[in-house]
Amino acid sequence: MTHHGPIIVIDDDKDDQEILQDVINDLEIHNKLIFFDRGAEAFDYLKTATEQPLVILSDVNLPQQSGVEFKRHLDNDPDLRRKSIPFIFFSTYIDKKVVDIAYRELTIQGFFQKSGAYEELKNTVKQIVDYWKICKHPNSV
Repeated sequence: MTHHGPIIVIDDDKDDQEILQDVINDLEIHNKLIFFDRGAEAFDYLKTATEQPLVILSDVNLPQQSGVEFKRHLDNDPDLRRKSIPFIFFSTYIDKKVVDIAYRELTIQGFFQKSGAYEELKNTVKQIVDYWKICKHPNSV
């Protein structure tokens, strides 16, 4: 069974949003992309969404609330934890301390660096989406 829910993207960089949309289109991925500039907006959406997202891709550097703070907020919400939405940090910014926190203190399923090279970015996105479309987790069985 493949999963056709939306891909949630939290990233305040409009250029990155446009490039990611181009990548998804080039890869002919038919999942809808839903963009949010801030974690609080995504949180409100996720609390009320009826359609189960395929995956959340979040930048680490976000205005008002970092990606780490946003994920901590998700982890502390019992309803959202039960939704078991795969969560991946997808960020240009990579710092060992942040990666350690992400894996040791939060429930994340991956941490990927956004490449500036289009083909490399495309390959990374393809691997992430392909993986979650076939992975068995609480939302797919």
